[in-house]
Amino acid sequence: MVTREVIIPKGMEILYEKYHYCPGIKVGNTLYIAGQVGRDETMQIVTEPEAQFVQTFENVKKVLHAAGATFDHVVEMVTYHVTSPELYTASEQQPFTIPYLPLFLLVKERYFTNLYPTWTGVGVTTLSTPGLIVEIKCTAVLET
Repeated sequence: MVTREVIIPKGMEILYEKYHYCPGIKVGNTLYIAGQVGRDETMQIVTEPEAQFVQTFENVKKVLHAAGATFDHVVEMVTYHVTSPELYTASEQQPFTIPYLPLFLLVKERYFTNLYPTWTGVGVTTLSTPGLIVEIKCTAVLET
């Protein structure tokens, strides 16, 4: 049997207790971070796009820090971006691109400043709750 260490940062206990999933699981020196979204500590969705991106990365950071890691330990990142047409402004009219992607990239650069992970970005029609526009899932390798 594989030894698993459940990682639950302060303020995320409700995810485990009520929704029965772990924000992170560490197996050996690998940390698997569940998809994080732009909810604050009261579980409220942050609505402004840049603020939601920041909150999402901050939630990833909380899981990393609870496991003794930083963004430099992240080797893989998968992001899910809502691509609903109503997210585009009248001037964008680009139905085959991800809304707010340039803004997301600017926020991403604030967190990945030294070592860069592999990255897969996926366009989706919806996430778990209306109002969410991005979800970030990561895998990190920690020092042994």
